[in-house]
Amino acid sequence: MADPYQNNEGYGYQGESYPQEEDAASDATEGHDDEDQMYEGEYQGIPHPDEVKAAQRAARAKARQAQAGATELEELAEQYEDIMEDCGHGRFQWSLFIVLGLALMADGVECFVVGFVLPSAEKDMCLSNGEKGMLGLIVFLGMMVGAFIWGGMADKLGRRKCLIWALTINCVFAFLSSFAQGYGFFLFFRLISGIGIGGSVPIVYSYFSEFLQMDKRGEHLSWLCMFWMVGGIYASFTAWGIIPHYGWGFSMGTEFQFHSWRVFVLVCALPAITSLVGLMFMPESPRFLLENAKHDEAWMILKNVHDTNWRAKGQPEKVFQVTHIKAPKTQEDEFIEIQSATGTAMQRWAVRTLTLCKLVLKNVASLLGPELRLSTMFMAIIWFTMAFSYYGLGVWFPDMIKYLQQEEYESKVKVFHRERVERFHFNFSLENQIHREGEYINDKFINIQMKSVKFENSLFEDCYFEDIESTETIFENCTIRSTVFYNTDLYEERFIDCRLENTTFLHNKKGCHLDIDEENDVLIYLVSFLGSLAVLPGNIISALFMEKIGRVKIIGLSMLISAGCTFFLFLSFSQAAIIAWQCLFCGVSVAAWNGIEVITVELYPASKRATAFGVLNALCKLAAILGTSIFASFVGVTKVVPILLSCTALVCGGLVALKLPETREKILQ
Repeated sequence: MADPYQNNEGYGYQGESYPQEEDAASDATEGHDDEDQMYEGEYQGIPHPDEVKAAQRAARAKARQAQAGATELEELAEQYEDIMEDCGHGRFQWSLFIVLGLALMADGVECFVVGFVLPSAEKDMCLSNGEKGMLGLIVFLGMMVGAFIWGGMADKLGRRKCLIWALTINCVFAFLSSFAQGYGFFLFFRLISGIGIGGSVPIVYSYFSEFLQMDKRGEHLSWLCMFWMVGGIYASFTAWGIIPHYGWGFSMGTEFQFHSWRVFVLVCALPAITSLVGLMFMPESPRFLLENAKHDEAWMILKNVHDTNWRAKGQPEKVFQVTHIKAPKTQEDEFIEIQSATGTAMQRWAVRTLTLCKLVLKNVASLLGPELRLSTMFMAIIWFTMAFSYYGLGVWFPDMIKYLQQEEYESKVKVFHRERVERFHFNFSLENQIHREGEYINDKFINIQMKSVKFENSLFEDCYFEDIESTETIFENCTIRSTVFYNTDLYEERFIDCRLENTTFLHNKKGCHLDIDEENDVLIYLVSFLGSLAVLPGNIISALFMEKIGRVKIIGLSMLISAGCTFFLFLSFSQAAIIAWQCLFCGVSVAAWNGIEVITVELYPASKRATAFGVLNALCKLAAILGTSIFASFVGVTKVVPILLSCTALVCGGLVALKLPETREKILQ
């Protein structure tokens, strides 16, 4: 039987609507005559939106006829745009918007999780500075690998299928990481979790764009970007509300501890889980199906989108009039089918996997082909410079606040010189003190906390330490005689160049302990929360003006203004100034991010869209790794280098962006 959805002339509409039964009219239209409906702009001479669309469609058809050499894929792009206009924008797109927004929110959360849990995790796992640094970078490394893999696979296996697999991997390994007790397992689970969530950004934008008509695309992709901001707010807010409550959790002996920061890791997986559930009710992208010659499936999905939207608008009598869609069958499909039809199940799996890898790599290489080379190079520069500055400053701002707080804290240190304390019972905490050349004879230090306490060139004789919890406490060049340390965390490495004579250590505490004062950590949550919230105005403005101003101008102007924001840090460098400039920088730079993501979707054809987005997003994560490492190394050293680096990168990226072609009136290829 011939396929009713194909012929040699592309696709067409039925000449007449399907006959309707007498009682088929909806309640919304009952009692109204079409001739009685009056378009409110008719008297002002304003054309009806349907007339505008019809004129645009006629112009595209005329241009298509003028192009005698138009390829089948170009014809499909024109046809698909006409179909999406007929389907309209309504309930279906908004449902998909929420589901994909949650996946994007999960990506935003992933970028914040490790940074928030590090202050607590480093105490639970006794992490060194090197291990903390690796844990901070491993998430970006995983996301970089995931973006490349899932982006390439989404163009060959399908957007929905790959996104489901990516989110599943993220959820499973995020759950496992919350229970991992050792550093190695936690590091591995966060790496695999990052690989999973790395696929969300390239797939989400490609997936959603293929359900949008041209005049809605820029605005609604920009609104979708807001979910990344919501992810940052969600992570900041939940971290603020959960992590400081260290007692939330349980323990099983000394080997298994489940404290509040692990609860936070679990809570951060909720957006991905919710999105995963929602995806079960969403269809595959019909544009992907048409590109892969699955005509019937694509037609059914498009009909469902059409009917869902018009039923929600109170016009269920509107009929989906597309009768056939032309979509060529590619040689790649034939190759996979031929190879996968022979051999054992294992051989077929191996052939499919090998073929898939070859096709993905071929697709990646095609991004540097003659048609796309210049666009890819420009986009690579823009993605890299923007990510280098954004993520580098994202680490540098809070680290500088911590550094300034530490400087202020150290400026208030109390110094005790040559004090002699004999037969005294210390039953109060010691904090931010330096004791030099002191003598402590027959003293007791029982059930106290020591924070930032240093004893230099002091003598301890016949003293007794019991139930001591300490942070940044050391004994340097001291003499300790006939002294007992019972149930303390004062290990022998805390005694630098000390003489220990007849000194006993009994039942030392195991593991590490939280800092006594957590006010600094709470301030970091607040700073991150404000930085995420400051993105809201930029998101709204960019969404409203994306179609009016254009993608290129928004990217270029936003990057240049962001460069100016960082340069003004030279004028004032207090904690309040850093917070203010961080909020301003985040609010302006988000407009550039929105424009970058929209134009990336529009520059590449459907067969390469997710691949290109994945490669560029992987480059973005590489820039994030370099930016965070380089900028963090200058904390407490100089502020000039980070500011100049970020300014230079943003100016270069902004100027390159102005060379891009405008795509706001371009049909999605």
